[in-house]
Amino acid sequence: MDPITIKHLSIVKQCKNNSAKAQMQLYDLYCNAMFNVALRYVQNSQDAEDVMQDAFVKVFKKLHMYHGEVSVGAWIKKIVINQSIDYLKKKSLNIVQLDAYENTIPVVDDNWDVAPEISKEQIVTSLYKLKEKYMIILSLYLFEGYDHKEISEILSISEVSSRSQLHRGKKQLKILLKPYLYAK
Repeated sequence: MDPITIKHLSIVKQCKNNSAKAQMQLYDLYCNAMFNVALRYVQNSQDAEDVMQDAFVKVFKKLHMYHGEVSVGAWIKKIVINQSIDYLKKKSLNIVQLDAYENTIPVVDDNWDVAPEISKEQIVTSLYKLKEKYMIILSLYLFEGYDHKEISEILSISEVSSRSQLHRGKKQLKILLKPYLYAK
């Protein structure tokens, strides 16, 4: 194990023993990155701050469930993503009622590339213009690296729904990105 991982695990162990100092250290290590994760989903800095704070409360309450099967950061990130999705659900965004009509959509190849002249910022800007259900699945897949099985578990939808919504979202995103190709 590298020294950073050992240090983080040491902090987690102290947090499990209710050390306020260690909890602050863990928070300081991950708060900026987790704020950015939350912001990608809720799209508002104040809401992202609230989501992140609520997520860290869950982190500290559930830390006894962390057993080192993934990195601490990955474990916290999953909680922040789930908290972000819960926040969006509470705002009555219809993002999970997809199964009823998705089973007839053909599953497509997951290979997808964007023209190299399109920047990540342009992709993110266009992504936020999509319907929430597409934005969330594309974010989980493209930015967080989740596969369809994981997305289906997070959103409580079928893997087929995840694939078809990803396909539809990619098509819509490509349409939104076309003006950037001709802007130069």
